[in-house]
Amino acid sequence: GGAMAARCRLAARFHRVHGANVRLDASRTRATRVQSFAHGLCFSAEPLAPGQVFLVEIEEKELGWCGHLRVGLTALDPQRLEAVPEYSLPDLVSMGDTWVFAITRSHNRVVAEGEAAGRAQGPPWDPFLRVPRDTLVGRSRPGRYSHILDDLYKTNTLPATARRSRIGVLYAPQPDGTADMHILINGEDMGPSARRLPAARPLYAVVDVFASTKSVRVIPVEYGFPSLQTLCRMVIQRHVVHRVAIEGLDLPPPLRTFCQCE
Repeated sequence: GGAMAARCRLAARFHRVHGANVRLDASRTRATRVQSFAHGLCFSAEPLAPGQVFLVEIEEKELGWCGHLRVGLTALDPQRLEAVPEYSLPDLVSMGDTWVFAITRSHNRVVAEGEAAGRAQGPPWDPFLRVPRDTLVGRSRPGRYSHILDDLYKTNTLPATARRSRIGVLYAPQPDGTADMHILINGEDMGPSARRLPAARPLYAVVDVFASTKSVRVIPVEYGFPSLQTLCRMVIQRHVVHRVAIEGLDLPPPLRTFCQCE
């Protein structure tokens, strides 16, 4: 658990490699496009773990441009790019092994053959990673009209492209060894927006600070609600003198194995 938490914290910042017009702050958690509307490409500092959300909040807008934030995943190693392309769409995508989704005011998703266009069933990511939904939803700052805004947030009508909107990307491994890419918009899972990603390869988040989006900030996601299984393990480990003693406990075999792990 600790290793995963540390890894997630490490990954909650941008890669040193980025587009020519991007300036990162000292913590590499805020990316600002300082001129024009292009060369705004950013990547996560580390590849993502399965089910791990790379989450950004839109901090600043620059009106007058057409188009908005673009997010996705790439199996390309940012360190190995000879030059960072001008755009995620189509430039980076045309290099292959990259899946990028333009965030628009309306939501769109990929529908598999024979699948109804209904709501995806349940969360696609590992249920052991409990993410507080409040983290995923953009919030109004306290102010004169915040009570009105908070009702809007509750009904989830904050436009995807608005300031304070929070956009996340993750991949959900599938039984066939591939992965589906999911976009989260203010806590709402948009369902798979790309399928058959190579789950065995390191996948980096892509954030293109494009056009009317001027500045974004990475929001660290705490996977802070341990599952019941993890809580059981903590209690058992606390009351057992030595790990070997767990062998002798009358426990279901999967829980016994789980308790012997860190």
